[in-house]
Amino acid sequence: MAAYRSEERGCRNSLSYRMFLKNSEGVYISPFHDIPLYADPSQNVFNMVVEVPRWTNGKMEIATKEPLNPIKQDVKKGNLRFVANIFPHKGYIWNYGALPQTWEDPKHKDESTNCNGDDDPIDVCEIGTKVCSTGEVIRVKILGTLALIDEGETDWKLIAINVEDPEANCFNDICDVKRLKPGYMEATVDWFKRYKVPDGKPENQFAFDANYKDKEFAHAVIKSTHEFWKKLIMNKSKERDIDCTNTTATKSPFYSSAEAAEEIVKKVPPCGVAQSISADVDKWWYDEKN
Repeated sequence: MAAYRSEERGCRNSLSYRMFLKNSEGVYISPFHDIPLYADPSQNVFNMVVEVPRWTNGKMEIATKEPLNPIKQDVKKGNLRFVANIFPHKGYIWNYGALPQTWEDPKHKDESTNCNGDDDPIDVCEIGTKVCSTGEVIRVKILGTLALIDEGETDWKLIAINVEDPEANCFNDICDVKRLKPGYMEATVDWFKRYKVPDGKPENQFAFDANYKDKEFAHAVIKSTHEFWKKLIMNKSKERDIDCTNTTATKSPFYSSAEAAEEIVKKVPPCGVAQSISADVDKWWYDEKN
């Protein structure tokens, strides 16, 4: 099994912070482009890049528009972005991240949702018992998916479980989540519906009347987004906002040597002292549900 290591640069809780990933040989890689989608194709086990650990608030994400796509905190109007603690939730209620080598093409209108993609790797909510770390690469099996419509764009939310979780063998499709974790699926819909409301935005909408689609449907979505990524990395897509610098796809026009990748990382300041976070991040936020 491939081992990946993370390297922090800049200062945590600041605009300078970046987390780069290295492979087992110590070569800097892109968590978007260089980690294989499949950890075990024969068993439909996927690699997941963890961006946000459960119970935390910082909106960490793969920087799709930066070389080597380090993980950084999202920024809104010049400020670091944190999600509110929307009662009864505390921060993110799962380990949140993305499947590498997938891309929701913003020029493609999904036939099932009638909305275009959101220009990001496909998102994953991992529901296991372990609280993971930002930059951790875990192996997951997919149980189903929720189709969030975020500001008019299709934003798939895969539901998955770490294959090393003690209860992983009990979860094989989305119906198992409803049976074994009662209320969790409903809480997930509630979270995604309301998480932008504290910022003054309206509640998010969903395709399929906010009903989950099963594992088979989710696998088809993954395959589709993987094909879009293949076109992107080989420059066959007209999309140019995404940075496709990588150190493994040797036939890609965006392939970079290990030495060139190291020079990219060196341009970011070394890791410094973490900055403090406002006490407001830990406040509860209440509203009247519609």
